[in-house]
Amino acid sequence: MKKIFLFLFCIAFEIVGYGQQSIRVLFLGNSYTATNNLPALLQNMATSTNDTLYFESSTPGGYTLEAHCTNTTTLNKIAQGNWDFVVLQEQSQLPSFPEEQVQVEVFPFAKKLDSLIHVYNPCAETIFYMTWGRKNGDASNCAVWPPVCTYNGMDSLLYNRYMQLAENNNAVVAPVGAVWKNIRTTFPAIELYAADGSHPSMYGSYAAACSFYSVLFRKDPTNINYNGSLNIGQVTSIKNTVKQIVYDSLSNWLVGQYDTKAAFNFQGLQNEISFTNLSSNYQRIHWDFGDGDTASIPNTTHTYYANGWYKVTLTALHDCMPADTSSRMILINSLPNESLYVFPNPVQSELYVHQSENDVQSIVLIDQLGKRIPITFSINNNLIHIELKGIAAGVYYLHCIGIKQNITKKIIVQ
Repeated sequence: MKKIFLFLFCIAFEIVGYGQQSIRVLFLGNSYTATNNLPALLQNMATSTNDTLYFESSTPGGYTLEAHCTNTTTLNKIAQGNWDFVVLQEQSQLPSFPEEQVQVEVFPFAKKLDSLIHVYNPCAETIFYMTWGRKNGDASNCAVWPPVCTYNGMDSLLYNRYMQLAENNNAVVAPVGAVWKNIRTTFPAIELYAADGSHPSMYGSYAAACSFYSVLFRKDPTNINYNGSLNIGQVTSIKNTVKQIVYDSLSNWLVGQYDTKAAFNFQGLQNEISFTNLSSNYQRIHWDFGDGDTASIPNTTHTYYANGWYKVTLTALHDCMPADTSSRMILINSLPNESLYVFPNPVQSELYVHQSENDVQSIVLIDQLGKRIPITFSINNNLIHIELKGIAAGVYYLHCIGIKQNITKKIIVQ
């Protein structure tokens, strides 16, 4: 039983969708996780929706995050690596204690574990398991810390502290406590607690597992087909509650906040457009300007050589997350109404010729000395693609030979 340590100099305290998936999860907690084998419940739920969950656990009774920091089993499991998610669950009372005590006894060890997790698992995401207030409050600490005398008071503190833990560590919350609170209010006949008024009953663990399912897989819990031999009506109420509190509001629990997201803006004068990268949580970006030219610098300027609509796509990439793309259509209509445009110019290896009519029959490349340079080209309706790989840098003349007319364009190869 954890006891509150009151600082002597303080008189009062201020209360402050996806397809089939396969994931690996490490659970670090105590009896709240071990009771009814929460990870196995979650595994059965995943199997019922054709997903796969592999898990390991370190959950000694009464354990704190501080104790996990020196536990050999915990440290070895973290060091195994290759975890997609690591779940951290603090001792059930400790996060509801006074702020000054939590700052000393909880936050530093959460930070230490999170840092260690990412040393051995650079792509893992830390999830904080938000637990619940005791059924009738924390009687053992009520006398010295009145805010925990009631369920609502204790539960409110746990909610605030777990949200703070997640924000401090750029992590995600599995809001089991918030789900329990809604079930207590809306479906009071569902008994979430074991006889001690602290640990979860099988229904309480089922609600917790559903919450983790929605956070880990980002899927609707009402599609879970595993009921664990529980009352179907009560299980349905639990799944609908989790859908409302968790799945329909994933961003409230910071789920997806750290995903790679592509975004950009642009502005320009005539055919010269400046692109500004607004992406987040990325390591590299790739621009496709829609005219055959690309770039890989965050902010860039691109020149278009033909009027028309262009689909510009920005791809944001991260080694640990799926790539994300953002596309926008850009209209270029400021260029003179010529019958043939060459782009990009200057060019490196890929040259394009846009013709207003399907007139060009052949392409000849001439250097400044009048020597003909062998090239490969293909004509696809109004667009001609010319391969210039291996051509020395310099000034050239491109002769476009057509049925009605011949046109020569000066190009610069870089």
